[in-house]
This record gives sequence, C-alpha cells and structure tokens, in this order.
Amino acid sequence: MTAEPATLSYTDVELPEQVRRLHTAIPGPASLARHAHRQSVLSTGLGTTLPVFVERAGGGILVDVDGNQLIDFASGIAVTTVGSSAPAVVRRVREQVAKVTHTCFLVTEYDGYVEVGEKLNALTPGTHAKKSALFSTGAEAVENAVKIARVATHRPAIVTFGHAYHGRTLLTMTMTAKNAPYKDGFGPFAPEVYRAPLAYPFRWPTGPEHCAIEALNALEDLVVKQIGAHNTAAIVIEPIQGEGGFIVPPAAYLQGVATLAREHGIVLIADEVQTGIARTGAMFASEHDGIVPDIIVTAKGLAGGLPLAGVTGRAELMDAVPAGGLGGTFAGNPVACAAAMGVFETIDELDLVSRARQIEALARPALEEAADGNPWVGEIRGRGAMLAVEFVVPGSKNPAPEAAAAVMAACHRQGVVTLQCGTYGNVIRLLPPLVMPDDLLHDGLAVLTSAWKGL
Repeated sequence: MTAEPATLSYTDVELPEQVRRLHTAIPGPASLARHAHRQSVLSTGLGTTLPVFVERAGGGILVDVDGNQLIDFASGIAVTTVGSSAPAVVRRVREQVAKVTHTCFLVTEYDGYVEVGEKLNALTPGTHAKKSALFSTGAEAVENAVKIARVATHRPAIVTFGHAYHGRTLLTMTMTAKNAPYKDGFGPFAPEVYRAPLAYPFRWPTGPEHCAIEALNALEDLVVKQIGAHNTAAIVIEPIQGEGGFIVPPAAYLQGVATLAREHGIVLIADEVQTGIARTGAMFASEHDGIVPDIIVTAKGLAGGLPLAGVTGRAELMDAVPAGGLGGTFAGNPVACAAAMGVFETIDELDLVSRARQIEALARPALEEAADGNPWVGEIRGRGAMLAVEFVVPGSKNPAPEAAAAVMAACHRQGVVTLQCGTYGNVIRLLPPLVMPDDLLHDGLAVLTSAWKGL
C-alpha cells in the first residue's frame, strides 16, 4: 500500500478527521438557510456547484456549517493542491501578516515577490535565462502573457484552440471557446483572436490514430495561410485542457505545435493555470511531452488558496515590455507571496509531485474497472491527480450531460464534492488535494463509481 502523506500529522494546524461523515442531508439546514440569505445579498450571476457553506477544511475533508464532513474532489478547482490551510502556508502567512500586508510592489519592493519569481524561474521547463512577473488571477496572467508576446513580436494575432478556457476578462473570455455561461451576451469580443481545432483523441472525426497529424495540419493552415505567420504573436495552449474536459492531446501534437511556433518565430504560451504546480505528476504538465514553452502561466495551485498568478518566460521576451507596462495594485501581494513559498516548501518536503503520480496509480485502475462494460462511460483520462470521466449516450459518442449531472448530484448527496466540466457538460473531473490519504481517496472513488453504476 502507498504510504499516507506526512502532512496529515499537522502540528500547528488542527486537521479535521480524515473521514466522510454525514449528520444531515446535503445540503443541510444551516447551509440552506445561509444560501437563501446569500441569494438576497449577492448577484445571481454568481453560480454555485453545491450550496454548502464550509467553515473548516484540511487534508481531503471539507467541514460544513451543519457538521458534515465531505470528501473534497475539487480542491477549490485545483487550488488547494497542498491541502487547505497547509501548515507551512499558515505559518508563513501568519508571519507575513504581522509584518506587512501590502505596499504594492510598483511603489516599494519586498523580498517575497522576488523569491517567488526565483522559484518559478528555476522550476519551469528549460535551461534558458528566464524572468517572471506576478499577478493576482489566472485570467490576468494570461492577458499579460499575451501583452508580452505582442510587444516582443510586434504582431497582433493570437491563436487559441477548441474547448479552451483561459478566463473571464474581455480578452481571455474571447480566447475561451465555450459560449454559455462564459461568453453569452457579453460581446462584442476582442479582435485578432483565432481558434484552431484541438487534437481531442476521443472525439476526433477520423479516429484517434489520425488526430495529431490532422489537427496539426489544420493549425498550420490557420497560422500560415489564413492569418499569416508574420502576423501571429502567440499560440496559447493548455497542455491538458481544464474546463474543456481534461482533454489530453497526443504527445506528438504538442511537440508539433511547439515546432510550428519555433519555425515561425511565434511565442508559445503554455496556460498551466490548472495543470501547473505538481497537479499532474510533474511540476508542470508541459514536462510530460518534453515541451519547453517560451512563456508559462501559473495561478490556481501557486499560493494555496490566496490570489496569486505568475508569468514566467524567456528573459528577452519578459524584458521587451517597458517599465510600467506590467503590474497591478494587488499583483504579487506580500501575503500571497508568503503563501506561495509555503506551497513550494510543502511540495518539496512531502514530494507531492510523486504523490500526484501515486494518486493516479490508485485512482485510474479503480475508475477503469468500474467503467468496463458500462455503456454510459465513454472514456477515463487525465494525468496525475487531474482525472476525468466522460459520459456518453449508450451505443454512441453523443455527449450525455444529464448523466454527468446525475452522477455529480448523487456524489453530492453522499458527501463527495465533484465538479462537472467539458464543452458539452458531460465530464466529471477529479482534483483531489495531493495530501488526501489513501483510504479517503478510495471511499470517494467508491461513491463516484457507484453513482454511475446506478444510471
């Protein structure tokens, strides 16, 4: 058996007991009352996956206001990779809050910002000289990566992909593929954003064996013939797509995208907002396929729940922007930087990169065994602790979003927090904290697989 991660023996943070325990229906009466009040206070544009109010969390458990202990297969959408309130994060944040909460790095400087930049420069793929800039959100970081590419190349066009998700700002919303709920009614959109088909093996029309070459041909046609390579500043791609359905492109495809970009002087930007920081069994998902992006964007798992994002790239690209062209009032906040250093400390101390691979080794066989012969399950896919189940109408590959919704609802009733995703809404994604103990992981998987057996 795989040893349980050492972080479960917290010293300065009290960890909830690592067991699923239900005292009420989910959601319980206290959560329902708070949710009703929330509806009268907050915009209805703020959706929610599960109307449960959480008051404590740690390891792989969320404790709600009714005292229920839920298994966390969401990690706040890949944010609490090292667990909520990880000891090193808490310790460093406490120390920093007592010293300085904010000065704005553009006004007066502080060490934490520089330390996070140094770590990102060292950890991202490639031995070339690198520099970093910090921001507050993944969308903000993606947008600034595009700004950098445009300034450095003096070109306007940006190429993105089918099923992509890059954020909710005007530019990143434009770059995002899915219309509802991210884009519908919010136009007009930003100019000079183009979309190529993604190599999606499960849904490629001529079959997975033709996926990489045909998708690369389509990308080359778009860049060279339709846009003009001399007009293309950047190709922006998620090494594994997140909101789009945890789609894992063939290795040959990502390598071909990198080659095309290099041949035409196009900046290759890897959006690792969801895949980065140990989530996939490598520090960055680009490493799985030997890709060395010109710029890598990080966020979600970077600061253990505090808002922080990074853009790390070739030094000559990062220095192409004149002073004052990058930054923001809250960008690289000192408390968030302290949290990030706690995240790096935890990953190193507990070898959470390896732990992500262990989670896949435990979870994937259980998912595949349960899926064998089940007509509703089209594919099990993913890497590390970033796994997904795609649901289809039996006897076809037609998306079955209703089945995914039913499975998710059944999991929620049993106290397992899961997330739906995919362009067609037919994918359940699993993003457990890397510190989740094995028995809790197995319990959550048993609830999930029982749910789809009941379809």
